[in-house]
Amino acid sequence: MRIKGVTYDVGRVLGENWRPVFEPEVVRRELAIIKDDLHCNAVRICGLDISRLETAAGLALELGLDVWLSPELWNKMPERTLRYTVGAARMAEDLLRRWPGKVVFCIGSELTLFMRGILPGRSLLMRVRRMRKNPSRAAGAPALTDYLTRATDEVRHVFSGPITYASLVWESVDWSRFDFIGVDHYRDSRVKHRYVDMLQPSLDTGKPVVVTEFGMRTYVGADTSGTLGLGIVHIPSMVLHKLPIVGRFVRTRLKGTPARDEQLQAREIVETLEVLDAAGVAGAFVHTFVDYQSPTDPVPRYDLDISSMSLVKLLNDGRGVAYPDLPWEPKEAFRAVADYYAAR
Repeated sequence: MRIKGVTYDVGRVLGENWRPVFEPEVVRRELAIIKDDLHCNAVRICGLDISRLETAAGLALELGLDVWLSPELWNKMPERTLRYTVGAARMAEDLLRRWPGKVVFCIGSELTLFMRGILPGRSLLMRVRRMRKNPSRAAGAPALTDYLTRATDEVRHVFSGPITYASLVWESVDWSRFDFIGVDHYRDSRVKHRYVDMLQPSLDTGKPVVVTEFGMRTYVGADTSGTLGLGIVHIPSMVLHKLPIVGRFVRTRLKGTPARDEQLQAREIVETLEVLDAAGVAGAFVHTFVDYQSPTDPVPRYDLDISSMSLVKLLNDGRGVAYPDLPWEPKEAFRAVADYYAAR
């Protein structure tokens, strides 16, 4: 497995910005840690704002990391999404000219669910429900094929480097149009016994396969609870917390009383890397490095980091110990991934 990566969020936006504050000096420091301490050779940079993407990508490239650039405009119709994506691809071409061979462009992420117009439904949750009711229709949606055909044509007019798409494992994609097969592929008890089998059709093409996103949450039973995809945040409390006045009296909490289990997260991530390595994938990106929306808390029901896939836990009370200049502390999964990548 030659591509040893992690995803890095510079501000995905769905309802709100998942990284409200963007400080280039902090980004550079975190990217340096990703390269030097986590022992990654690639980073998948995700987010909405093209200037943030360009800044972070430039910093990563200066540090010697390969960049898989993933601009993400979510929950918009295809025409608007395509205009945005082509604009981001023009920016990526400028980066590629300065760092030849170091930039891969991702034209979208799980678009059946994250873009309007493939499945009926104005919101992500509505489309998820529609997908669950009729999975075969979702898998073979002709609107996705049409969009990806247009997107690859238009992106290749402005970007001369390799391209990929971060697909859902069940989406029907014409991979002949791409340089890498990209799959967001999570491994829990429901698919563990057939995890590699689900990738086998892609592996059989002979084209390099990269798992563009996988990870594990940080609570007891995260691998078996069936909530790996959406997590265990109590959505009504989160919505109330964000209201202007009411929010001062309501804290975002978790469902039930989950218990932290950093060992489980670390073990499951490394086991998945081992399985993927043995299967012959070209690379993988662990999701995710840091989640600035999920601070830890001594009270379990408010410990949002438990529901996070972050390799580090965001601290509410200032600075960490391992990196005193940063507001987070590495979790066991950070050290486990670092050891795995360093040995290869």
